[in-house]
Amino acid sequence: MKEKLDKSEAILKDLITKIEKQNGNISSHKEFWEGLQQVLNELTVAKDLDFREIGDHLYDGIYITDGDGKTLYVNAAYTRITGIQPDEVIGKYVHELVNQGVYLNAVTPEVISQKKQVNAMGESLRNGTKMLITGSPVLDGEGNVKKIVIIDREITDLLEMKAELEASQKQIKAVSKDKMKNALEVEHLRKQQLNKNLIGNSLETQQVMKMVQQVAGLDVTVLITGETGSGKEVVANEIYVNSARKNCPYIKVNCAAIPSNLLEAELFGYAKGAFTGATTSGKIGLFELADKGTILLDEIGDMPMELQSKLLRVIQHKEVTRIGGTKPIKLDVRILSATNCELKDLVKQGKFREDFYYRLNVFPIHIPPLRSRVDDIESLARHFLGIYKAKYSKKTKIEPLGYEMLRQYSWPGNIRELQNIIERLVIVSESNEAISNEQIGNLLNIHPSYMTELVVDEMGLKEIVNNIERKTIEKALSLCGSTRKAAKVLKVDQSTIVKKAKKLGISIKDEKTHPY
Repeated sequence: MKEKLDKSEAILKDLITKIEKQNGNISSHKEFWEGLQQVLNELTVAKDLDFREIGDHLYDGIYITDGDGKTLYVNAAYTRITGIQPDEVIGKYVHELVNQGVYLNAVTPEVISQKKQVNAMGESLRNGTKMLITGSPVLDGEGNVKKIVIIDREITDLLEMKAELEASQKQIKAVSKDKMKNALEVEHLRKQQLNKNLIGNSLETQQVMKMVQQVAGLDVTVLITGETGSGKEVVANEIYVNSARKNCPYIKVNCAAIPSNLLEAELFGYAKGAFTGATTSGKIGLFELADKGTILLDEIGDMPMELQSKLLRVIQHKEVTRIGGTKPIKLDVRILSATNCELKDLVKQGKFREDFYYRLNVFPIHIPPLRSRVDDIESLARHFLGIYKAKYSKKTKIEPLGYEMLRQYSWPGNIRELQNIIERLVIVSESNEAISNEQIGNLLNIHPSYMTELVVDEMGLKEIVNNIERKTIEKALSLCGSTRKAAKVLKVDQSTIVKKAKKLGISIKDEKTHPY
């Protein structure tokens, strides 16, 4: 078409030049000359606005037919989208091309019959490209279809983008679900065992309570020490529930219960594809889970040396880097730690980093063993008795002498052992009967006969207790010969023996002259 316009323009220019060169009076041909000049100008404009050239610069494919469906024009984008060359379709009718298998579900016949815009989804049989097809009729003055303009918009990219968007939305939902699950886990862990309070009337327990009150509101690192079962976790709970972080996550980690080769991944998490078997999305660590809250590192004395240095960096810089990751993650976590080990001894033995020890030991709290807190035994026993009576729907109680038998036991397993003994006593007891001293004696391997020999009829409970303590201490001193050895046998501090002996009127020999 462009070549035809160029040829027509050249013919007109040549004709006008010949007329101008004529010797005759050009004025007689003025109207004819001006008409030719106007046609030339319009032809020049038409050539400059050639729709074919413009069409080749459009992104969407253009397909034009006449009113009978004969293909008149396709632009360059049409070929790019469908893979069909212009010479394959121009001059051919759409229905012929459909029969030849070039097209599938063509819209041109629908536009001709309906004389209105028709939209459809299509796919090129040549290259599989998916398209949104819009066919629009061009009507003459009488409403007949004289041209049909088809626009093919490639949507393969859009569909891929949609699929990616849907995948992203699914991933976002999965992440949100994981976050919700993590939040529920955090809430569960936070509430777990927080109903326990520090219980006891002994001076030792009151001193621990005072220290908890002093440090709970301060955002400092606390090291809690004591024998297994002495109540370290209960003290940590008390610090947490009385702190400013009480409504934030509370994560408890038993460093001795997690294999050393897994502990780092549990504490710090790992990045996507950090190692063989790692989940594709990576894993959040317990420190990240505890962000803005508190983390309790129980049995910290069992932490491997190589991990101590990494944890020291977490405490110093308040940030953690996941295994296989490169970007540090800022944290705001309060650290509580607990151990039944003598960390100073471990430091001397080279099994615990000295700098790590001092980072943990900002505010130490030591919990004495239960045998050194005899005055707490009855309070704790009554507390556990109430819990298990409700749990097992029992209406039972412990006889007065039974509490004294509990006081005389050394409790090597501390509070945890006392709790287990009370639970067992409630389980084996009859619903409406008291727990006898014989039952307690059998569990603790204490002879009730020994106890009853020390009880005189019509004695009050206080007198019975004093009588039993007096006889027990006297017998221990007689057998051992010194308060130090008697204290070791009775599993109490030497100062406890001295105080009670003075209170009960028991004379103590000068131990400097004693052969032992």
